[in-house]
Amino acid sequence: MRDLHELSALEQAQAVRDQVISPVELTRHYLDRIERLDPRVGAYVTVTAERALEQARHLEKELPAGPLAGVPIPIKDLNLVKDVPIMFGSATYREFVSPVDDTVVERLRDAGTVMLGKTATPEFGLPCYTETALSPPARSPWDPATSAGGSSGGAAAAVAAGLAPAAQGSDGAGSIRIPASVCGLYGIKPTRGRISFAPIIPDLAGLSTNGPIARTVADAAALLDVMAHNTPGDHYLAPPHEGTFLEAARREPGRLRIARHADPVVPGAVVEPEVLAAYEEASATLAALGHEIVDIVPSYGPDLVPHFVTLWCTFACMHPVADDKTGMLRPLTAWLRERGFATPAPAFLQAQAALQLATRAALAATAGYDAILTPTVTQPPRPVGWFEDVDGPEETFERMSRFAAFPALYNVTGQPAVNLPLHWTDGGLPIGVMLAGRVGGEDTLISLSAQVEAARGGFWGERRPAVW
Repeated sequence: MRDLHELSALEQAQAVRDQVISPVELTRHYLDRIERLDPRVGAYVTVTAERALEQARHLEKELPAGPLAGVPIPIKDLNLVKDVPIMFGSATYREFVSPVDDTVVERLRDAGTVMLGKTATPEFGLPCYTETALSPPARSPWDPATSAGGSSGGAAAAVAAGLAPAAQGSDGAGSIRIPASVCGLYGIKPTRGRISFAPIIPDLAGLSTNGPIARTVADAAALLDVMAHNTPGDHYLAPPHEGTFLEAARREPGRLRIARHADPVVPGAVVEPEVLAAYEEASATLAALGHEIVDIVPSYGPDLVPHFVTLWCTFACMHPVADDKTGMLRPLTAWLRERGFATPAPAFLQAQAALQLATRAALAATAGYDAILTPTVTQPPRPVGWFEDVDGPEETFERMSRFAAFPALYNVTGQPAVNLPLHWTDGGLPIGVMLAGRVGGEDTLISLSAQVEAARGGFWGERRPAVW
């Protein structure tokens, strides 16, 4: 047998069902790798070794049905796990222990997955890079000098380094797709309302959602099946879908009509040549598979950016911080919160109204397409420290906005979107491309992604990060 971490999550689950390996053996394998290798990549902020082994021992006695039973899946440190520290990436929450489970955590536990620990996230999930006062930076295993992205940077670093077979993440402005791009992974931001944030975390404007990060489409689809649920009181409900997402990964998508553009909405953002090369490579691959590729002009403009920034600044104020701890906030967080607390309620509502108006127009304009192809980010992976190597938090925010100029649109519209890891630079760095689908159209995106993956002989081929 290959090394256990070489197996996909679904292959691991099958080996557990066949009693080729045990959940305890699999869990020990990953805990050993985390102890030896995580200092190189900074994937975990908390490792729950004893809890994980206890779960694994229980699964050896009673393994539930399901495609991922027995498989270790870490939880992002923005999600609540009862009796486990949760710091939200902030030194201001260093001593806080969660009083309850998020319902998505309950779903993962009931499905028989094992929680290895909590993966690193930036402060309150706000930046697109994972550098905090709590733990070392989350680094891309393909080049530890580069950032693993954010805000699911620890989750992506864990999967790409073979410290977890797949991971739970969340995405409020690209926070699954950005780290998936810079770490060479497949990530899904589901349709708004597909996965509940109950019982505590509100959904409000509906920008953020939980979602899976994995090395393969089928693994991500199976994890999405486990995570998808709703809870009474949710503000948003995604359209229902037939069958399972894993079944979608195993069927052909048919011939699709795919729009494409590489025009960033953020003023000053420039799509660099290596990113354009990835975009053109993806277009050629999709065309070779028989899909119709149509160039379009985006139906939204830079006038939307200030409205989104208004929402982002006000949501930065959601986490309570005691007065005597505000000095512990990172400069970017403090700057965002200062702007957010200064935003009048009518200005917030006007910004949300403007974004909804634009969403209605954009969805109508692209209704004739099955998917939309764009870059995921505008530049190759950035060095650790690059976003803050500027004159103050305002310039950090500008760098973030220009780097992540594409993903947030689909948090505004609520459409599902995925990162496809199709391209590597001559220096061995991954660059992803993004496919967005119709609202409720995860099945189509997953089927199309699996077709591309198969045509390429797997996303990674023979590539492996040096840490592997």
